[in-house]
Amino acid sequence: MDKLLTLPVPALVALGLLVVVQLSLQVFAVVDVVKRAAEQLTLPKWGWVAIIVLGEILGPIIYLVAGRKPAPVTEIAPHRPAASRSENAADALYGARKDTDRR
Repeated sequence: MDKLLTLPVPALVALGLLVVVQLSLQVFAVVDVVKRAAEQLTLPKWGWVAIIVLGEILGPIIYLVAGRKPAPVTEIAPHRPAASRSENAADALYGARKDTDRR
């Protein structure tokens, strides 16, 4: 402990910042593992928690890069051109037009 106190102030600040970053990453990663479904992980949950906690700063980084499976791609609805604002305003004032050609 005495050797730690003999470090220059910028080194102590950098060390403190590194500890805060490490703890923040670990907490975020563990919470993500707990909330995520087991099917979305590449290893069992207990394995990832062990890697995150014991891996210090590299454990959470490894989990965030390689531990989660990508989300499945969902179908996108076909694009329909929207009516212009002036057409919407005219429809609101005068009622919808009878023709269906809305460009």
